[in-house]
Amino acid sequence: MKPVGELIAELYADEWGRITSSVIRLTGDWDLAEECAQDAFAKALERWPVDGVPPRPGGWLYTTARNRAIDRLRRAQNEKSKLAQVAAEVELAPTVAEVGSVIPDDRLELMFACCHPALTTEAQVALTLRTLAGLDTAQIARALLVTEKTMSQRLVRAKNKVRHAGIPFRVPPEHLLPERLNAVLAVLYLLFNEGYSASRGNDLVRADLTGEAIRLTRLLVGFMPDEPEARGLLALMLLHDARSLTRVDDAGEFTPLESQDRSHWQRGQIDEAVSILDDAARRRRAGPYQLQAAIAACHATAASTEDTDWPQIALLYKELGRLTPNPVVELNRAVAVAMASGPEAGLEIIAALEAADSLSGYHLLAATKADLLRRAGRLAAAADAYRLAIDQAGTAPERRYLERRLATLA
Repeated sequence: MKPVGELIAELYADEWGRITSSVIRLTGDWDLAEECAQDAFAKALERWPVDGVPPRPGGWLYTTARNRAIDRLRRAQNEKSKLAQVAAEVELAPTVAEVGSVIPDDRLELMFACCHPALTTEAQVALTLRTLAGLDTAQIARALLVTEKTMSQRLVRAKNKVRHAGIPFRVPPEHLLPERLNAVLAVLYLLFNEGYSASRGNDLVRADLTGEAIRLTRLLVGFMPDEPEARGLLALMLLHDARSLTRVDDAGEFTPLESQDRSHWQRGQIDEAVSILDDAARRRRAGPYQLQAAIAACHATAASTEDTDWPQIALLYKELGRLTPNPVVELNRAVAVAMASGPEAGLEIIAALEAADSLSGYHLLAATKADLLRRAGRLAAAADAYRLAIDQAGTAPERRYLERRLATLA
């Protein structure tokens, strides 16, 4: 039988979003919902080793969180009016089936519910990642390239706006789904990224997150088949995931793209992704996910690093930066330019990024600079950059890889 701690960890990944969103729907209070969900999991850790795991552990957790929320409301000053309001909402609120939702998955429904257009897109994405995906504030801050303090403040402001403006937490009708699509795509993209390159811990790849992001994006393409950016995102995920097993070796050490064994890439998945991307391109509504997928396809279909069409990749990054100005896009363009025109050309782009101070603390900036300095023969400067990247890296495999790179300079 599975250890209780391991079971609860799996339930946290699977049920956190559903439990939290259900309590939000009940109370309208995001902070209260998160606290009560945390209390439920804490109580499970305390009780289940003694009392045994209940027959329906997910239901037990939801009931415990819900009862905790009602107890908190009962102690509030507006006890009678609030409880009456909650009782009425629970009694009268339509179910998903009653409003005829076309969304074929509970978690995807909840993502659309979280992404309310009354909030900024960034606030929608941050709240959804926090509430449904279970990412903490530090992980969300890294994904959105802001400090943890800044992200904490933004989450508080967003929750306050939801509460004070009375923004409802419910699945929108079908005709309103397109206005929420960009935020949902961003949530799925960042969820996949956190799984593909974890922000911290001992494992570089979290297959549970990448697998869930791909599953949900497939469903999204299925019920919104005319949205080319959804197809582009699915193609992008599949292309990256096709080589995920080669990103770490048997000892769990990070393997860079140029050293990966391409014979172990999942060619069937790559072919599927290219077909999906071609179908999206025929709709002639190019967007950032399709451009990123086109870049990934250049890598996935090349026989080797040397055979890769680096000038084409540099052009695609330039167009991507025009559509969505982003310092990470510019950093990736620096790599492509360096591969196409030499390391000094890439270092010029990195110098501009450093001057703008837009990627402060981002370890890949220092790591990329170190690699280009090494290739340019500027070894002392490369060593300094490697040391900075090691200090900033969030996962053990990345730190060990950078330490090995640094050691080669000696």
